[in-house]
Amino acid sequence: MADSIRALVEGTEAGTRPLSVAILGAGAAGLCMAIKLQKAGIGDFTIFEKAASVGGTWRDNTYPGSGCDVPSLLYSYSFEPKADWSRKFAPQPEIVDYFEGVARKYELLPRIRFNTEIAEAHFDEAEGLWRLRSASGEEFTANVLISGVGQLNRPAYPNIEGLSDFKGVAFHSARWDHSVDLAGKRVGVVGNGASAIQFVPEIAPRVGHLTIFQRTPNWCVPKPDRPFREWEKRLYAVVPALARLQRWWTYLTLERNYLAFVQGSFFGKLFERAATKEMEAHISDPELRAKLTPDYPAGCKRILLTNDWYPALARPNVSVETSHIAKVTENAVETEDGVAHPVDVLIYATGFESTDFLAPMKVTGRGNADLNTVWARGAEAHRGVAVAGFPNFFMLYGPNTNLGHNSIIFMIECQANYIAQCVEALANSRLRYLDVKPEAMESFNRELQQDMQKTVWAAGCSSWYKTADGKVTNNWSSFTARYWWELRHPDFAEYALVGGPA
Repeated sequence: MADSIRALVEGTEAGTRPLSVAILGAGAAGLCMAIKLQKAGIGDFTIFEKAASVGGTWRDNTYPGSGCDVPSLLYSYSFEPKADWSRKFAPQPEIVDYFEGVARKYELLPRIRFNTEIAEAHFDEAEGLWRLRSASGEEFTANVLISGVGQLNRPAYPNIEGLSDFKGVAFHSARWDHSVDLAGKRVGVVGNGASAIQFVPEIAPRVGHLTIFQRTPNWCVPKPDRPFREWEKRLYAVVPALARLQRWWTYLTLERNYLAFVQGSFFGKLFERAATKEMEAHISDPELRAKLTPDYPAGCKRILLTNDWYPALARPNVSVETSHIAKVTENAVETEDGVAHPVDVLIYATGFESTDFLAPMKVTGRGNADLNTVWARGAEAHRGVAVAGFPNFFMLYGPNTNLGHNSIIFMIECQANYIAQCVEALANSRLRYLDVKPEAMESFNRELQQDMQKTVWAAGCSSWYKTADGKVTNNWSSFTARYWWELRHPDFAEYALVGGPA
């Protein structure tokens, strides 16, 4: 690898040198990246984690019923399988336990600076260093900066008149307040997405009345979930090859589902039929059915997996309100039809600020270019991992790497392998930095956005997959197998390779 780089940079002398790496975030992405660096022989790395423990979004989302919508056997690292998942789809506590176990096994905990949020990162071009400053004012340096903060780490709060006037209890689902007793309370839920469909069925039997303020309905299909039988877990432990085979079968099954996201797809219609059948099996009221029937193609917004959402909505103490919220008063939510809905507790199930990516962190590259300014018209990156003008900076779960049909862990591993090869190349040469060429990044994103127009994500509905202007910044536009193929090895011809001692 170093020889191929030397061929592109005349005069560069190869030779292993000390190289420091800063990784932001100790969630699924950051831990995976650290392990890949270890395996590549890169030992000088530090993980900066803003919280006091590992787990990322799974650590934060402790709401009742929180769990994964990707099968357990596939929602784990390929190099660290788990044979004893309790269910086909793992609950949140078990996923956190898995990542904590991985961190311990690979001795990563001593390499993590907990309670350290990086607020600013500036590239010092002369020194070939990233200079970091934490929210508390501490300063650090690293040759390479890798973001593993992902897309789902900053809760999005609704902008509604009067929220500050509300005298009851209010919290976001991603910051669940477990000290609040909901028994007998009048609860209002703002939003009805992936988190709401999990916690609403859990709290509905306990509350006095629950009002869901729905913006748009979702396509919801049955979740093929059940506990793993003890003999299955023993078999997976004794015959690991069987677990690997099941993992690959699950991957291929989900990979096929990408076809449902092609506009006009037959597979998309199958999802719609399954969702409609599920709704009609539980909802007999024609007015409620009308409220819960989407007017956009399946997949334009996230398709949700659930077995208990519709039964919860059919309960006599649950109502779905489709009139938009006009304002919030001291003890009620008023909708645009003039009705006041009394509430004691407000829960914001309004998702995350997914299209802002690294915000509020300030990242400046060559020539003091501000990444937020560069991304003013929507975030984009080369293969989802690198941005022109920001040398030795890489991202995991960056722009256009989210999925609607398969496991994000697969994508993270593809990215971590690619980035580890880039870091290894830097370590085994006298290069000061790698900086992806603007024309390479532009070509990649032009083709990606052209492919995107064939998908339902580019259809007319709004979603967290795209900006207010309609640019899809979050999702990958094709099969994950294509992404794996494109990221098997870095093409260093796509990078400006700057030599000299760092």
